[in-house]
Amino acid sequence: MDKQRSELYGVMEVCLRAGRIMLQSGAETYRVEDTMTRIASSFGIAQSHSYVVPTGIIFTAEDGGPGITKLIRISQRSTDLQKVTLVNSVSRRISDGEIGLDEAVKLLAEIDEKSHTFPISIQAVAASLASGCFMIMFKGVWIDFLPALVAGALGFLVSTYLQEIIPIKFFAEFSGSLIIGIVSFLFVNAGLGVQLDKIIIGSVMPLVPGLLLTNAVRDLIAGHLIAGLSKGAEAALTAFAIGSGVAVVLMLV
Repeated sequence: MDKQRSELYGVMEVCLRAGRIMLQSGAETYRVEDTMTRIASSFGIAQSHSYVVPTGIIFTAEDGGPGITKLIRISQRSTDLQKVTLVNSVSRRISDGEIGLDEAVKLLAEIDEKSHTFPISIQAVAASLASGCFMIMFKGVWIDFLPALVAGALGFLVSTYLQEIIPIKFFAEFSGSLIIGIVSFLFVNAGLGVQLDKIIIGSVMPLVPGLLLTNAVRDLIAGHLIAGLSKGAEAALTAFAIGSGVAVVLMLV
């Protein structure tokens, strides 16, 4: 009985770790719940229940006796879709019977420890190019391409570093958009830019919470109303913070 109970705890740890990695990496709520349930079922736990919201996971497993419930808190979330893909791959291998419990624990630990995101320098270059291209897409002029490149890169770097230094929600996005507004105004004021609005619009696009908004809609469609509404609220507040940073600059100039 003790051995059976120990195996149940082991399966629950695998399910919770897989769910936590996926949720912290930007996966949809329904995908996290489905993955945890499939893993539990593959290890012989027919009765399992998961409840996932953006800030926590509750998981219950029953194996012919009193159920065991565990709760883990999610405090930080980012975007690392490579981790989501790798956890899905581990889940499929478990379902196909290719790997056992011990190997699943080892694989998930490796996925959890590694970061699959690009270096910050490459991310800044990508944000810079995206800003310039978005500016052109919004019918800007080519003379504003360089200002958009610089403003977009600086805004992205400020936002990224402030998220690690100051644990205040939405402050990083506000500060990043504030820097974008200031840099864009300086370029236009120096005669190196023409359309202030187009430069700002293009430069703030890398800060826009596109994945968060998409996941909110997908969760709502899947019937996860609480998760969908909370993600939608977070996306709306992030957009408000970005707009507020730009508004401060425009009011001062």
